Amino acid sequence: MFLENYCSISDDKISFTRQQASDFAKQIADDFNPLHDITAKRFCVPGDLLFSLVLERAGLHQEMSFTFSGMVTDGIELNFPSTIKSSASVTDEKQKEYLNMTVAGETTTDSQAIEALTRAYVEFSGHTFPHILVNLMKDNQVMINPARPMIMYESMSIHLDNLSFQDIALELSSTTLDIDGKRGKASLSFDLVSQGEIIGHGKKFMLLSGLRDYCQETIDTIVTQYTDTKAQYLKNSI
Repeated sequence: MFLENYCSISDDKISFTRQQASDFAKQIADDFNPLHDITAKRFCVPGDLLFSLVLERAGLHQEMSFTFSGMVTDGIELNFPSTIKSSASVTDEKQKEYLNMTVAGETTTDSQAIEALTRAYVEFSGHTFPHILVNLMKDNQVMINPARPMIMYESMSIHLDNLSFQDIALELSSTTLDIDGKRGKASLSFDLVSQGEIIGHGKKFMLLSGLRDYCQETIDTIVTQYTDTKAQYLKNSI
């Protein structure tokens, strides 16, 4: 269980400290979104950590769709499914739902395949900003609010032709950004590749809020702040 350092398990319920969730974002996903900083006022546990735990506990299916319905903060005890027949949810003790998932097709509990897909997807997902979203915003001449850069994970889906792989990589295939006033919905499509062959496809959807006219100087400042934060973290980790 390579995720054991990034969560706490008690009586089969899973919770997260701010440090655990932040470490996952930075160490596994290479994600320096300020929402995952331990001092963030609006701190939330990375959606990719919830996704990773679902796969580790309930297995990998050929068809999987995930919809995020609530922000998880530190200390909330969650119930994760151990098996999924067609659909399931991640909920707290009051049955509030944070993540819903539907599955179909064959399934596997092979730890090597699951860890390979988890690490590949989480790394791809963690690099959404600035690597992908900045170009997408520039193409559409909009940008997020630099004072409150809100980019939220909405949903994702994957389809695998087969589950007989031991290594896998994600390659971006296309992107779109649908704009409605000050809100936007980004769609990132990707191929799942193993040993040089495409064995599946997927999509990730993200919500952007506080959109305004694009300004290259402002975007450059946001990206510099992001990369400086990452550089400082890596320096302190040595």
